[in-house]
Amino acid sequence: MVKLNKKFCDVKAVTTQGIIHVHPKGFAFVSPDDSEKFPEDVFIPKHLKGNAVDRDHVEIVISSERKPDKGPEGYVSKILERAKEELVGVVWIIKSKGDYLLYIQSLGQSKTAIVKKEKKDKYKIGDRLLIKVIDWGDEKEPALCTVIEKLGTIDQAKTDIPAAIKDFGIRKEFPKEVHHQVKKLSSQVEKEDLEGRADLTHLETFTIDPDTARDFDDALSLSEDKKGHFHLAVHIADVSHYVKENSPLDLEAKKRSNSTYFPGQCVPMLPEELSNHLCSLKEKVIRLTLSVLMELDSTGAVLSYKIVRTFIHSQKRFTYKEAKDVLDQKRKSPHYAALKRMEKLCHLLKKKRFERGSVDLALPDVVIKVDKSGNPTGYEVVEYDITHQLVEEFMLKANEVVAQEFETRGEQAIFRIHEPPGEDNLADFFSLARSLGFPLPNKVEVQDIQALFEKAKSSPHAEQLSIAYIRSMKLAIYSKENVGHYGLALENYCHFTSPIRRYSDLVVHRRLFEKSEENLDQIAKECSEKERVSFKAEMSVLTMKKLRLLKGYQKKEPNRIYPATISKVKPFGIYFEVPPIQYEGFLHISNLHDDYYEYNNKVGSLTGQNTGRSFKVGDQIDLLLEEIDLIVMESKWALHTTSKKSSTKRKKFFKSRKKR
Repeated sequence: MVKLNKKFCDVKAVTTQGIIHVHPKGFAFVSPDDSEKFPEDVFIPKHLKGNAVDRDHVEIVISSERKPDKGPEGYVSKILERAKEELVGVVWIIKSKGDYLLYIQSLGQSKTAIVKKEKKDKYKIGDRLLIKVIDWGDEKEPALCTVIEKLGTIDQAKTDIPAAIKDFGIRKEFPKEVHHQVKKLSSQVEKEDLEGRADLTHLETFTIDPDTARDFDDALSLSEDKKGHFHLAVHIADVSHYVKENSPLDLEAKKRSNSTYFPGQCVPMLPEELSNHLCSLKEKVIRLTLSVLMELDSTGAVLSYKIVRTFIHSQKRFTYKEAKDVLDQKRKSPHYAALKRMEKLCHLLKKKRFERGSVDLALPDVVIKVDKSGNPTGYEVVEYDITHQLVEEFMLKANEVVAQEFETRGEQAIFRIHEPPGEDNLADFFSLARSLGFPLPNKVEVQDIQALFEKAKSSPHAEQLSIAYIRSMKLAIYSKENVGHYGLALENYCHFTSPIRRYSDLVVHRRLFEKSEENLDQIAKECSEKERVSFKAEMSVLTMKKLRLLKGYQKKEPNRIYPATISKVKPFGIYFEVPPIQYEGFLHISNLHDDYYEYNNKVGSLTGQNTGRSFKVGDQIDLLLEEIDLIVMESKWALHTTSKKSSTKRKKFFKSRKKR
């Protein structure tokens, strides 16, 4: 039974329906179905979500009371439709009567499952089971389930991705009708496909992508004339030529909405015949494209543009590393001059973006390397160097120009929007920045945030601040209503540059050149929702790979010391990040063995009563890894102290407390 606050019992409270998104900590947000009447997500406190789980379709009651600078709040009154009937659980506990209690990794602490033991069942702790829900139970009880099949065990790394695919409902296999349609397509571009298209094969064109990329959405061309004007061409794979509206390929792509990327494996939105071959802008072959042709002046301002159907011939497939080596003159290439021009224009566009208020967050990417069995073998820190930056700047510019084109035409499209963050979230970020020694005025303007990150670049806190700032932001979503993009400081922005892996981009392509009856509001919602699901699935597998990597380190070096940075301090313990794999862990206050610690709310720190030692955000600490629990995806850590005296002191301190 949900215990209600008085504010929900007034006659002014309203009822609506929507999809619930449950946070790992238990609270949730509901995205209302009627976004015109209810444009904001509704916050649902942990104790008011009933037994709803992530992505259920629910009925909610919204309170008429609303605190200043806070969004609407409500409670779940009814479950209308469950997001899924099948889950993946790991046998966690075998009860005294032989029943199996399962931990559902996709649901975290919000819901467990129980499977009644039958004579034929002989499961062990750690078995990964695909289960069907019979009864969801109430908010405190586990769901009653039956076993469909055993997928493997938690110790088998090869089961991580198959389990996540089933647990999060990612569509992996393509239906027969899609395969039949693909078989009818030619394996190469035919002459008749080129009719009515501008021939751009004479342009110096190449792609720049990660080492492991197989689908190349975009290619670049850039020249500079005698006036100092730049002629930038961003060529994007013309997927819409092959994937026609309401065809089997299109209907399946719409259901997937995007590709999902796991370490070492991709679940594509389109079959590989298209994503990795016919649509992929490979070098030295003709490919069909949509090109944004822009003329920019010597400051990087767009003077004119055209969006045209084209075909190109890419001369070179660069990896980011190769392009960087060419720019650094460590590798010779006939495209050196073009890359130098791109570097020059990139700096101009970055300057323009900074001037309009965009914050530069240049975070490195950590890639977990895996073998054929899915076991992590190590990691690679990929720096966000100039080659990544120039590709991003050119893609941003193409996306902005295409969005501007729809606004100029007065036509509808799917826009990528990003609303400003709430004041409370920013206040937490400002508090963190000040605690790390970065002064900010009482009234913070965007210029102050930009200056903060410029200063932070030369400090050890750059990554921590960047992550904290990102976490303070609202999620960017798709919408047919163009309300601008806060993070990029743009009035007009859409996704146009990745139609191989994003359905929203494919829809935008169609609407540039074709009339369409598509329901843009519905597509925008579905694309936003599927993007969230894919992100959660990706993060779940990535976290598991990081845990496996740490477990491997522990086995080889049981006494290894891990330097870490405190990211949050709470009354019950401290959160920290272990570089360079960007693993966030937690140390409970009971594991701070060198003293008895109390929380200081004013400064957000834990301070030892006996030693005076304190822990606050930004502090560096040394840790010992004690245990990895793969079932619940948690790690247990201990503070590393070299002083035996402090340990003895603490024991005496606690003895004296007991006597009192």
